[in-house]
Amino acid sequence: MARVVLLHGVGKSARAMAGLERALAGAGYATLNVTYPSRQHRLETLVEDVHQTARDFVSGEGPVHFVCHSMGGLVARGYIGRYRPGALGRVVMLGTPNQGSELADLLGWNPVYKFAFGPAGQQLRTRPDAATTAFLGEVDYPLGIVAGDRPLDVFGWLYLPKPNDGRVSVAATRVAGMTDHITLPVDHEALMRDVGVQRQVLAFLRDGKFMPNPA
Repeated sequence: MARVVLLHGVGKSARAMAGLERALAGAGYATLNVTYPSRQHRLETLVEDVHQTARDFVSGEGPVHFVCHSMGGLVARGYIGRYRPGALGRVVMLGTPNQGSELADLLGWNPVYKFAFGPAGQQLRTRPDAATTAFLGEVDYPLGIVAGDRPLDVFGWLYLPKPNDGRVSVAATRVAGMTDHITLPVDHEALMRDVGVQRQVLAFLRDGKFMPNPA
């Protein structure tokens, strides 16, 4: 049976991915919806935390896919680089700041930002340190990226390059080696709950490409 590891974004838990998990389970996938301490450690340590939970699941029969929201996509990149499953399948990222976030550049010094995003939040800058760049590695696997462009956060919309989802610009979600990319009219915090996004996730896991965007 095909399996899917779900990784939430910073400050969230597995509950944030529950609707998407139900959609995947309904389509016949075995799922592992991981909660990890996203605000407590750097990305390298978060990967180790995820590995402790996921290593038995990813070593089973059938392909292993990853579906990730926001910073969870960076955790997945680091995880694949360090503990690549032998039967790695496809990866879908929702609003992941692959090129970093201008908000991290602007607010990284701020105590409120540091509390909300933790040590890994300092690694989200648009010019990451060499260690972070090496840790994330190159994308050499099937990767589909969903970006949003209908933000509810006015501050984020005003400050970030447009279009954006209020947290991450569409341009920042892209990464060299990606297989497909689609932009949908969704806010950053709603990407994993949106039915249209969920349909695109299922399409990419099934076909290796997104469905044509009606918009």
